[in-house]
Amino acid sequence: MNLDRDQEPDGQPESGVPRFSKRAARRLIQRAFVLAGRDKHLRQHIREAHLTTRWVLRDWELAWTVLISHGHIEFDRRPAKHPDLTLTWENASDFFTHAETGAPLPEEVVLEGDPALRRFSEPVYKAFFRSLGSVLRYPVDEQGESLL
Repeated sequence: MNLDRDQEPDGQPESGVPRFSKRAARRLIQRAFVLAGRDKHLRQHIREAHLTTRWVLRDWELAWTVLISHGHIEFDRRPAKHPDLTLTWENASDFFTHAETGAPLPEEVVLEGDPALRRFSEPVYKAFFRSLGSVLRYPVDEQGESLL
């Protein structure tokens, strides 16, 4: 997928910077979590989990909470104050590039919290990024309205 990029002064796209607002990014992210939460295999894998995760895009000062509770995923636009796990990207371009490529969780991502909880959170991360890649390619909601 090729995201529209902001232009540098010479007319060339600035590498890795999505050309949508933080608000649009949040809508895309929320839609991807909704789609990931519908994955029956994922729900089966997390049916015994109960944890709170905070996701952070540091350069955009954007954070949100994902509650994983007994087979359900709930997205909250407000960041959790005391999460079990925190996943931090230093810049948004890495986050969206990761969604485009579908590569494994990059090492530059900072994961804070109990490492034992990764067994529940990793399938959620993978399902989310698969969904986000799809949402970035086709940024519309269930009614066909644009998310951008």
